[in-house]
Amino acid sequence: MAPENKNRATAAAILPLVGGARNIDSIAHCMTRLRLGLKDRTLVQDEALKALPAVLGVVEDDTYQIVLGPGTVARVAPEFEALMAEETSQPPLTAAELAHRGAELKAARKQRNATPFKLFLRRIANIFVPLIPALIGCGIIAGLNGLLVNLGRLTGVTPALAAIASGFMALIAVFVGFNTAKEFGGTPILGGAVASIIVFAGVAKITVFGQTLAPGQGGVLGALGAALLAVYVERWCRHWVPEALDVLITPTLTVLLSGLVTLYGLMFLAGEVSTGIGHGANWLLDNTGAFAGLVLGGLFLPLVMLGLHQALIPIHTTLIEQQGYTVLLPILAMAGAGQVGCAVAVYLRARRNGSLRNTIKSALPAGLLGVGEPLIYGVSLPLGRPFVTACVGGAAGGAFVGLFSMLGDKVGSTAIGPSGWALFPLLQGNHGLGTTVAIYAGGLLTGYVVGFLATYYFGFTRQSLTDLNASPSPTEPAAPKPMEPAHS
Repeated sequence: MAPENKNRATAAAILPLVGGARNIDSIAHCMTRLRLGLKDRTLVQDEALKALPAVLGVVEDDTYQIVLGPGTVARVAPEFEALMAEETSQPPLTAAELAHRGAELKAARKQRNATPFKLFLRRIANIFVPLIPALIGCGIIAGLNGLLVNLGRLTGVTPALAAIASGFMALIAVFVGFNTAKEFGGTPILGGAVASIIVFAGVAKITVFGQTLAPGQGGVLGALGAALLAVYVERWCRHWVPEALDVLITPTLTVLLSGLVTLYGLMFLAGEVSTGIGHGANWLLDNTGAFAGLVLGGLFLPLVMLGLHQALIPIHTTLIEQQGYTVLLPILAMAGAGQVGCAVAVYLRARRNGSLRNTIKSALPAGLLGVGEPLIYGVSLPLGRPFVTACVGGAAGGAFVGLFSMLGDKVGSTAIGPSGWALFPLLQGNHGLGTTVAIYAGGLLTGYVVGFLATYYFGFTRQSLTDLNASPSPTEPAAPKPMEPAHS
């Protein structure tokens, strides 16, 4: 089957199982998930949906999320939208059908993890997640350019590669401003317009608090704050400005007032915060590297479960903007290594549990590439103690990378998103690519080995191991595919 036909077939299989086109309010996708806003949650056929070969799992959060995996989701989403357009062009539902759906609308929808803090973190993630593909692409090009420069090869091409890799980062504040206004209900282009002030070269002529502003000062944090301010100024204008004058006065006041506050306050304050983040991360790893790595690597899986990892996205982006790479991501990636080692140990210990072993075999390749949720939710977390031993493996790998950072060999990533083996093309450090790759690989190996040993010898009680191997034989149907948490 041709790839386009395969993707359309996947979309066609999914659409009726989520209640059809008229049950969908919105559609979007991130790195791995098709995110649907549903009118009536009760119309979704969860088990049939999870049984589809292309579906890796489903997540019910603020949107209904169907996990298709990186690459696949970007190809299925347009086909899904095309099928929706075709279906909605058909005759509408009868009055009786509409009345029935209206009576049940939102009746069964649940608010899971809907605390104000977590909802705020999700909105922050929604601002930065759409930027990840560009960060990855530009990061890999930057790494390739650095390699060619170091080797002295293709010197006529390297300036062009440098321009391609750096262009997005030079204007990332504008994209953050655009997405911030969009996420918080303002006019996206006005958010981008205000944020663009931060990267304008002419700000170097402005003095604030006795200091001359620098283009880019405040970075993505300043852009986020400026665009958020623009949203509130725009709302105020929409409320007070007469409709006849709205098209002239509202955008003018929004850009003017928000721009002045950005220039004479936000850029300076956000610049201080951004500088503090950079200095803080470097100080932490320079002085407490092994301990910091142990804590960060060991606690990252629980942070992902709680949704608190989303708070790190602006920090990663700030570090990349300031230093060219984030030193935190390679350490946090060690959590996935501990999970992989744990899964291999469970596979060996559960010799008679065909269902669990099949789950591990199908999820392990994704785990090696940094997609650890199927292993977490299908293997370690349901078993209990193996989840803890997986965290121990992550802590050991994090301590390994952190130790070398304390010794002066920093390991960073030029983009956020990938981890595991998928992070190798994005690695960058302060002592050459060979050293950086060797340290990161050593951390992964440490995480694998410690996660495996901790799980193999301490991951089970005698009774739990007996119960585990009393499960169905390999000839019986495999367990349902695991669900993912609400992030990507």
